[in-house]
Amino acid sequence: MKTNWEFIAECLRQELADYGGLLHLFEAQQRSLFDRDPEAVMQLGLELETQARTLAECRTRREQAVAAFAAERDRPSTASLRALLPDIEPAARPLLEALINEVNALLHRVRRTSRHNHTLLSRAVEVHHELLQQLRPNAFTKTYSPAGRLFVASSLGQSTLRAAG
Repeated sequence: MKTNWEFIAECLRQELADYGGLLHLFEAQQRSLFDRDPEAVMQLGLELETQARTLAECRTRREQAVAAFAAERDRPSTASLRALLPDIEPAARPLLEALINEVNALLHRVRRTSRHNHTLLSRAVEVHHELLQQLRPNAFTKTYSPAGRLFVASSLGQSTLRAAG
């Protein structure tokens, strides 16, 4: 039978694998953006959503395991795993601390790559929109919102967008 810390370590390892998978998909999406392969970008977007859901389930499982471990030791269920390290046998602490550090490092890389991809996608859509405005200037109406923001409305149908894009 596994101890609680061993189950937590397994959860952290799975979380690492899932973050690694997510990072791999973001990097593949980035390559597809640079290769100007819209079909691959769309497919990877779907895969990213699936992987993000899987990762969220994994993270929830780990959080529940940590909360149960904390409750068994009369600690608040909201206590972080790092705060619970003194309650784990000394031989296991370095392993769990290393896993925690790796998960955090990978999380930051995923967030940074995600933001970069979001910027790339936003810019691609913006450039596409600007191109359509140049090709069909009468199909767009510019107005300002009460807050002073520019709003561009289009009379282009979806079929026109497909034909142009």
